[in-house]
Amino acid sequence: MARYKLVIEYDGGPFVGWQRQTNGPSVQAALERAAEKLDGGPREVYGAGRTDAGVHALAMAAHVDLEKDLPGDTVRDALNHHLKPDPVAVLSAEPAAADFHARFSAVRRGYLYRFIDRRPPLALDRGRVWRVPVPLDAGAMDAAAACLVGTHDFTTFRDSQCQADSPVKSLDAISVTREGAEIHLRVEAISFLHRQIRSIAGSLVEVGTGKWSVADFRAALEAADRKACGPVAPPDGLYLAFVDYPPAPAVRP
Repeated sequence: MARYKLVIEYDGGPFVGWQRQTNGPSVQAALERAAEKLDGGPREVYGAGRTDAGVHALAMAAHVDLEKDLPGDTVRDALNHHLKPDPVAVLSAEPAAADFHARFSAVRRGYLYRFIDRRPPLALDRGRVWRVPVPLDAGAMDAAAACLVGTHDFTTFRDSQCQADSPVKSLDAISVTREGAEIHLRVEAISFLHRQIRSIAGSLVEVGTGKWSVADFRAALEAADRKACGPVAPPDGLYLAFVDYPPAPAVRP
């Protein structure tokens, strides 16, 4: 068997999430159907993580083992051919070591959350950005987010159905910046809790609208109580932006 590392882009709108499920189409299942057509037998595709229903990916990493030993470009193009018409694209496929694992070999994951603060509804980006119909203070949101860097008990920003063993996680970097008409939240860590970023994003909007102060946001974190969380942001604006493997860049642009 030959192992291939895949980098995948997808629109999460039509899917119940990355993981194969019985209640609807998933990104994993779409890729496995494509791999089976390419290789002539059932194949399992392993992702670097799970994304929820409606969450997108700019560069999800995955791996698959194939009987056929093919050039990476051939694997990429064949998978893309068999993925039609699903909104999933394999950006690259390259041979990987037998001990490479898309999930367990990863050393850092990065997410992007897109907000747009405008009154008119969305025509072109519907389902791909969270429209907040009032002005947001990106500077205040960034100041509040800064308190999350480091190791904390993230119970406040952890979904009640989260299956992680501990609410304690370490965030390597987080920032909120205005990018033209949009505001972007970027978060980096080795791993995340279930709906952690969407919970953080929703609470940061409370700061951006002036409903919460920076101190209120910090107090919510320190409460370690799910009831202290603000509204959970919709999946529309969330993107898995990258997955790093050794040797990983020390700093991302």
